[in-house]
Amino acid sequence: MAALAGLGLALGATGAFAQDSQSRLSGLKLSGDQPIQIESDKLEVREAENLAIFTGNVSVTQGPTVMKSGKMIVYYLKDQGGSAATGSANIDRLEVDDKVYVKSDKQVATGDRGTFDMKTEVLVLSGNEVVLSEGDNVLVGCKLTVQMKTGLAQVDGCSKGANNNGRVMMSITPGSQKR
Repeated sequence: MAALAGLGLALGATGAFAQDSQSRLSGLKLSGDQPIQIESDKLEVREAENLAIFTGNVSVTQGPTVMKSGKMIVYYLKDQGGSAATGSANIDRLEVDDKVYVKSDKQVATGDRGTFDMKTEVLVLSGNEVVLSEGDNVLVGCKLTVQMKTGLAQVDGCSKGANNNGRVMMSITPGSQKR
């Protein structure tokens, strides 16, 4: 969960963006040393399946970072001796679904669904429209993949739909990073 909480989006780079965009986003950090608070309308723990399902108004807070969604499934590593019910098991991966919203400091990312692999530290946010914003700067595509270890991010354009031309859109306001 710490990785989802570490999503930072710096859109000040002015490189050429085409159908696939790659950029080194600053501020991408793991916050494993801070406590995590999870709230939802319902929690279902399936010990035998090594997972916990949070549904309804899911909110995850760690430090200044907030992640919200309609549903979150936490998959735990098998045979690690911990318990999913008490939160002491090691997390394998997270899946979030239903209007995903991540806010960290001044940056916001939204999409329809997301995954985070704890071992590889890869975050993927996808949907009909994935939007990254910081102030007046906006980046729009359909899939965001972030290598949390290196801060390398790739945004893929949308390939289907009437209004999708298959391209990534980026809007940068001059001087916005100085505010």
